[in-house]
Amino acid sequence: MAGIDRERLDHALERAFGGGEGERRAVVRAAGDLADSGRLAADRGSALTVSTVVAELADAPDDSSVSERWNWWIGALAVAYGDAYTQFGVRRYEE
Repeated sequence: MAGIDRERLDHALERAFGGGEGERRAVVRAAGDLADSGRLAADRGSALTVSTVVAELADAPDDSSVSERWNWWIGALAVAYGDAYTQFGVRRYEE
């Protein structure tokens, strides 16, 4: 299982989408958990990377926050690969 550089991801999310530190931290944690699970790598054939996260979240509706973008992508993964992805959604975070 390959991890993801959480610090790089946080900086990339801040540059691309803004959002508060607590919100980004929750998304970074969820992305790290997803990467560590190996589920995405098994389903898509490639490990989760910082650039993959940013590119996928960029496809979400423009007025979405970073956590809404993340959950939008997780929802798309759940539709494509099964409901097991819903456990990686962001439900709450500290501001």
